Amino acid sequence: MPPAGSPPLTAEDVVPLGLLARGRPPGSVARRLRTPERTVRRRAKGICDRLGVSAPIEAVVRAAKRGIL
Repeated sequence: MPPAGSPPLTAEDVVPLGLLARGRPPGSVARRLRTPERTVRRRAKGICDRLGVSAPIEAVVRAAKRGIL
C-alpha cells in the first residue's frame, strides 16, 4: 500500500511510466524525454514509492489497475 497521504501521480510521472510500460529501457526513455538516465531512474523510484511498490514493473501494473495508464 502507498503511504497515507501520498500524492497521486502527475502528468510528469505518467509519461515516463507509460514509456517503461511499453518495454522501453530507462536509457531509451531518457533519450526520448531528453533528460539524463539518472533522472529517469530517480523519477521511477519516486513513482514506486508513491504507489507503494518496489520495482518499476510493479508501478506499471499498479497504475494500469488504477486506470492511470
